[in-house]
Amino acid sequence: MLNMIPAAITLLADQTESKLSLFPKSASTFSSDSDWIFHFITIVALIFFIAIVIALFGFALKYKKAKGQQAESQTDHNTTIELVWSIGPSFLLIVMFYFGAQGFLNHRTIPEGAYDLGVDAYKWGWGINYGKFVIHPELHVVAGEPTKLTMTSKDVIHSLYIPAFRVKKDIVPGRFNYMWFKATEPSEKIATDEELEQLAAKDAETNASWDYDARQFTPDGYSFYDLYCAEYCGTNHSQMQTVVVVHETREDLEAWIKKYSSRPSTESPASYGEKLYQRRGCKSCHSIDGTKLVGPSWKDLAGKSRPLASGESVTADENYLRESILNPKAKIAAGFQPVMPSYKGQLTDDDIYSLIEYIKSLGEAGASGGETTAAEGEGQPAEAAAE
Repeated sequence: MLNMIPAAITLLADQTESKLSLFPKSASTFSSDSDWIFHFITIVALIFFIAIVIALFGFALKYKKAKGQQAESQTDHNTTIELVWSIGPSFLLIVMFYFGAQGFLNHRTIPEGAYDLGVDAYKWGWGINYGKFVIHPELHVVAGEPTKLTMTSKDVIHSLYIPAFRVKKDIVPGRFNYMWFKATEPSEKIATDEELEQLAAKDAETNASWDYDARQFTPDGYSFYDLYCAEYCGTNHSQMQTVVVVHETREDLEAWIKKYSSRPSTESPASYGEKLYQRRGCKSCHSIDGTKLVGPSWKDLAGKSRPLASGESVTADENYLRESILNPKAKIAAGFQPVMPSYKGQLTDDDIYSLIEYIKSLGEAGASGGETTAAEGEGQPAEAAAE
């Protein structure tokens, strides 16, 4: 009877959609094993807790004596009882260790042929590398296929945590770490294209970012699972969250990747640059309202004279902006640290052009200078997005 209590609480929480749920929705092959061992340990602990509390108060009442009265027994120990309460629970600990170790080894044994994605964590966002110059903050996978995440950090220790999949792994700077899972529950398309266009237009009017929490679906209309950073990493740690979308087929996923592989022919470069600003993590370090963050604000940047840490100054024309994207440490802005990584190999020529056009649109004065030169574009796409 007692082993039904946590399951009943979980079921009730799911039915009422309470944020106090004992567990979120089970959506991977790891979920059932993880939940089972949690329930088992909880029930064992609860049984022992109840028994010990009853014995504690029962003995206290039974053997209570008035002040000055002698105790009824002077027995200092009982070998049989001590062996029972020492050896008996040890068997339960062995069972817990066995299933816990088995689960840990399953988490660490990555299947052959798993779909490999690069994940870059940085303060304070995520970049998922899908190849073809597509690096996006959302994690998209295929249901029923094992997915391997090759993860690294640009700055401090982060931790990738997907509650619905029951997986979590620390991401340490200077090394690669790995995680795998097999999603079982595909996401649903719950918003029409017309609704998405209306919401996008509304956000453009108010200069607002997409609100995943309020709308509970992605800009493409998919329901999602939450993905958090579970390691305190700095001031905006609580904002370091994104979503996981599970596609039914590999074809659906490839179609989504293709959608984000280049700028649509009908979209202006500045408009696409704004999307890249949101999508590629630029907003984490560069504001568009003049606020000083990790990097210089993009407001009124283009075409203006910018003092450098070297004591010189430079005009922020197209060439300077391009160089700052591909080789950010070449000319460090005064008052800022050289912490921005290079985007070389991670952005196409059109991506860079679109970002520059967006920066130019944020100020009244247009940038003066020569034409944008061609990028090298050499090398393979990086494992993950940069700041």
